[in-house]
Amino acid sequence: MTTHAPTPISATKRSFTAALCLSAAMLMGGSALAAGSSDTDTERLERWRDIAKSIFGDRTIEPTDALIKVDAPPRALDASLVPITLMMPEKDRIAAVHLIIDDNPSPYAAHITFGPAADPSEVKLRVRINNYTNVHAVAETKDGKLYEAVKFVKASGGCSAPMGMSDEEALKGAGDMKMKFAEGGQGKPTEATLMVRHPNFSGMQMNQVTRDYTPARYINTLDVSSNGKLVFSMNGDISIASNPVINFALAPDAKGPIKVVATDNQQGRWEHSFNTPTPSN
Repeated sequence: MTTHAPTPISATKRSFTAALCLSAAMLMGGSALAAGSSDTDTERLERWRDIAKSIFGDRTIEPTDALIKVDAPPRALDASLVPITLMMPEKDRIAAVHLIIDDNPSPYAAHITFGPAADPSEVKLRVRINNYTNVHAVAETKDGKLYEAVKFVKASGGCSAPMGMSDEEALKGAGDMKMKFAEGGQGKPTEATLMVRHPNFSGMQMNQVTRDYTPARYINTLDVSSNGKLVFSMNGDISIASNPVINFALAPDAKGPIKVVATDNQQGRWEHSFNTPTPSN
């Protein structure tokens, strides 16, 4: 493991952060209606339109049941650890996917851009959900069009749920990584699971000893490459669960070592390399 000073934030990352702040501001005190478990479909639609405009501007977003699908539990067993699966059946058309949790304090949970070494048919991750909410997945195709799918999830308090340990304990080993591979076979995608140790403090969690709120500290970028070719790049925020786990797939022709670079919003940077398994016949 190596630790270095962070690289400058790119224009794309600045835009991502600006959209997060604008979306959160609208939910907490702007034109959008306050979130609540008893909101009507009309109120939720109005809020989604405000969020979508803050992130995508005036770009048209078409509903779809073919280009992207969202799988999530109707009622979360643990609001701080909600499994989300994004499925892209027409994977060859997909350039990126945006995950938005409408009623979270910072709705724009993740922006994942796929590279040539990716098989973008499916991505799994775990998120925090703070209220009964629609979860939107917006697929961006290679020709620049946007398509959305939505799933309603009942959950409460995920962003403020305590870690169950001291802040110091939660930060021990931050940046440590593990990766597991599933047998793909010759000519088939290789499924991988990346595990990153990091508390992803949301800024809404109370320290159980001092009774002060723990400052936000979370993984904000995650770049995965295979033999120098991009697999995916993810910009994230406080909605990603602590100790992030991401399931993804490598393209069948992806070979060589896997390099993972993660940064957080407090200038942490970690880099690890993993050997990919040799495909069996």
